[in-house]
Amino acid sequence: MEKPHIVICDGFDKTLFEELKNISEFNVHPTAKNTQEQIQNLLPTMTAAVIRSATTVDTNFLEQAPNLKYVIRAGEGTDNIDKASCQQKGVKVSNTPGANNNSAAEHAIALMFTVLRKTAYAHQSMMASRWEKSKFTGVELSNKKIGVVGFGRIGNIVAKRLAGFEPEVLFFDPFINESDIPYAKKAETLEEIFSSCDIVTIHVPLVEQTRNLITKDLLEKMPAHAILVNASRGGILNEQDLYDTLKEKKIRGAALDVFANEPLEENSPLRELDNLVLTPHLGASTEEAQVRVGEMVIHQLKEFFINNNLLNEVKV
Repeated sequence: MEKPHIVICDGFDKTLFEELKNISEFNVHPTAKNTQEQIQNLLPTMTAAVIRSATTVDTNFLEQAPNLKYVIRAGEGTDNIDKASCQQKGVKVSNTPGANNNSAAEHAIALMFTVLRKTAYAHQSMMASRWEKSKFTGVELSNKKIGVVGFGRIGNIVAKRLAGFEPEVLFFDPFINESDIPYAKKAETLEEIFSSCDIVTIHVPLVEQTRNLITKDLLEKMPAHAILVNASRGGILNEQDLYDTLKEKKIRGAALDVFANEPLEENSPLRELDNLVLTPHLGASTEEAQVRVGEMVIHQLKEFFINNNLLNEVKV
């Protein structure tokens, strides 16, 4: 029987990659990260693809990969996988739930601090040989009212990590009725979150129900001193509406780690704003998360191809 040809598309921990290559039952493509052009050339022989956010598994991808049996999203969000087409073609899909959660939550909190204390702009000023102390007066996080949109695993971790700052936490999640955190209370509507909170942080997956969820109507309800953080998925927040809101200084500021189109276009108007912090989808980019994800991927590949056992399946 021919060995499954496994391709790591968007990057993998080097030590774990060597471990994967040493599994005798697998034929692993010898590079731990491949360009989109290289992936295209490998499609005809590919049996399994391990992807992150840079690779999209759509109908075109599937048509060129007749031997593909298994796609693993090294992470949690699977909006870059056409799951209906995979199901039609008999291709199984899994993700690695939980492996990135802590890293994503910590990054959201880091973005909050960056906006509140203006550290990114202060750094730029210092690197330009300036000393503009009065220009970068910030705001404390302590005792603020924080709105969490989406109170699943990551939203919950954010609230727990912020506990030492003694916040009042209000969350909106139609699938969760109560919180195991004593100070977290459920809001009945998104409008309540946006109209009353000092900080709003988004932690929902990108599905049809959440696409373009946050638009001008909600943004205009935010207090003038409020900030918005999105470290979940691009496409949930209308970027043009956020641009207009920030350009007109209707809120204090915002931070984005994710975008509707990635990489962010070079000429994006978002780059012009002086009250917006941008990072290049770094939520899961920690050494610890990479190791956890890699360990889960290797385990899932072994279970699927050696033990005929499908773990963490993601269905349509």
